[in-house]
Amino acid sequence: MRLSLLASVLLSVVAQLACAEAPASLDQPYPGQLSLAVDLSHAATKVFHVKETIPVQAGAFSLYYPKWIPGDHAATGPIADVAGLMITGNGQKIAWNRDPSDMYLLHLHVPEGVSQLNLAFQLLSPGEDDVGLDGASATPKLVALEFNQVAFYPAANYVRQIQIQPTVTLPVDWQFGSALEVQQQSANTVTFKPVSFENLVDSPLVAGAYFKRIDLDPNGQVPAHLDIVADSQDNLKLSDKQIERQRAVVVQGNKLFGAHHYQHYDFLTVLSAHVEDSGLEHSQSSDNRLPADFFTDDTVYLRDGDLMTHEYVHSWNGKFRRPADLWIPNFNVPMQDDLLWVYEGLTEYYGQVLSARAGIWSPEQFRDSLADTTADMSHRAGRQSLSLQNSATGWPLVLSAGRTWADWRRGGDFYPEGILLWLDVDTQIRTLSQGKRSLDDFARAFYGMDNGSYVTRTYTFDDVVATLNQVQANDWAQFLRSRLDYTGTELPEHGVEHSGWKLVYDDQPSPLDKAPHHPGLNLSYSLGLSLNEKGSIRDVSWGGPAFNAGLAPGMTLSAVNGKAYSADVLKDAVTQAESNHEPIELLVQNDEYFSTVKIDYHEGLKYPHLVRNETQPDLLAGIVAARK
Repeated sequence: MRLSLLASVLLSVVAQLACAEAPASLDQPYPGQLSLAVDLSHAATKVFHVKETIPVQAGAFSLYYPKWIPGDHAATGPIADVAGLMITGNGQKIAWNRDPSDMYLLHLHVPEGVSQLNLAFQLLSPGEDDVGLDGASATPKLVALEFNQVAFYPAANYVRQIQIQPTVTLPVDWQFGSALEVQQQSANTVTFKPVSFENLVDSPLVAGAYFKRIDLDPNGQVPAHLDIVADSQDNLKLSDKQIERQRAVVVQGNKLFGAHHYQHYDFLTVLSAHVEDSGLEHSQSSDNRLPADFFTDDTVYLRDGDLMTHEYVHSWNGKFRRPADLWIPNFNVPMQDDLLWVYEGLTEYYGQVLSARAGIWSPEQFRDSLADTTADMSHRAGRQSLSLQNSATGWPLVLSAGRTWADWRRGGDFYPEGILLWLDVDTQIRTLSQGKRSLDDFARAFYGMDNGSYVTRTYTFDDVVATLNQVQANDWAQFLRSRLDYTGTELPEHGVEHSGWKLVYDDQPSPLDKAPHHPGLNLSYSLGLSLNEKGSIRDVSWGGPAFNAGLAPGMTLSAVNGKAYSADVLKDAVTQAESNHEPIELLVQNDEYFSTVKIDYHEGLKYPHLVRNETQPDLLAGIVAARK
């Protein structure tokens, strides 16, 4: 049915008038305690059954479903996966209406005599093919639960002022890990101590038929554990060396910051081939989802070894200290991401530095990772129009955008380029102070207060600059802004050069290059494209040789110089073109059409490495050295 413009406007006005606005949130205690019961006993079906009770008074009432999730930095609450919501009071069904301008807001009227709402609904956990960063995850043998996905909350109060008691029912004989503290357990039903709604969302749970718990600080006064669930008992086989390294992460983290901001800490870790790899930070735990063979395959362990360290650093940077624009009174107030280059960029830097200090990576492997990051960011064509600052500020837009043309979109470059930015800061401090001070002094000054507390303390750009100046006098505002706001063709950070190293390319991939996150072939720094294992083009570098020849993501290489495509055939062709000066001829399929494409490229295979510049001191050695 088509409506006139006037009729559309009138209907919109009527709908808005018929729907109450959300009440302003108050920083005062919510009267009464909520309860939440999540039944995971049928996790294998990927359906979570939820019951929730909310004390109320008669009259108009509004409920929120969490939308803006800390750590995602965007509106990712999976309300579309909530189904079958029934609300009752005193045994009678109570009608509710979704707000037409805010899908995460529900309005209802509480009848006289009703003092408690009873909510019952299901979370339809996404399957293997569509699970995202914020998606709940379950297999027949394990489950990972984020509580923001299974709870509504009163819209009129700050989430830190709402008390709730959670209960979880697990499949028989499953074990679990969580930062939540147990009040009692009866068979497979666990009741946790009441917490604020803020802390509930900050405290995920993992559970599984195959479970292992490792004490990471056996001689310490503050407990820390590695809680692992897996699809197979065989995946729970950690070596003594791996346990030693994970313990060293805790030691090195506390030595770096000089204080901790948790009463206990749990590395919650899911090992599965059926769950998307991801990580999400929390104050007293981290939600780490890794490949099934993470601990049993040295290549996978090398490739993903810094994930848990990154999320652990977030306990200080992002959870305890948080950008003021990323602190919100409830989970339905939009966040502003302009300081993600600190929140995520500095965390990414120290996540990799601490991985080296703890021995998860060797100094050589740390340099290999840094070489890959430097090469990747050096080839970011999108920097011509999009600054690092804008890549951070625009994160909510690009989080759900496509992943092709990555170097032109820039996307989440505040993660990898953040490494280079903070290495630049670190080497500058070391140089200006003649080795007397470093970024570690900033970390201790900025994060090393309120030992044991995980009550958030916010900061601004000016706070970052002021603390840097306390550590080492410099025009830090100009230093940072000249890099954050830069647009152009050059990489604005120079930490690698200032650390006594330089980026070079040769025809031999490093061990890290041989362990890609996605199977296939990466020729980004030569032909300017990457492919999956079947020869389909995963991405193309904007302005590179493949781009100039007319190739694009989604096309498939069928043949190379008359031979059926394989990764080795293509690499051989690139190598041969270096000496015979003939263009590389590709048979390309684009949907149902085939064409021949010629790439006139003759510079051979290129893989990034760092080599020493002997004219300068080696600052990287000191940066990655374990603190005694």
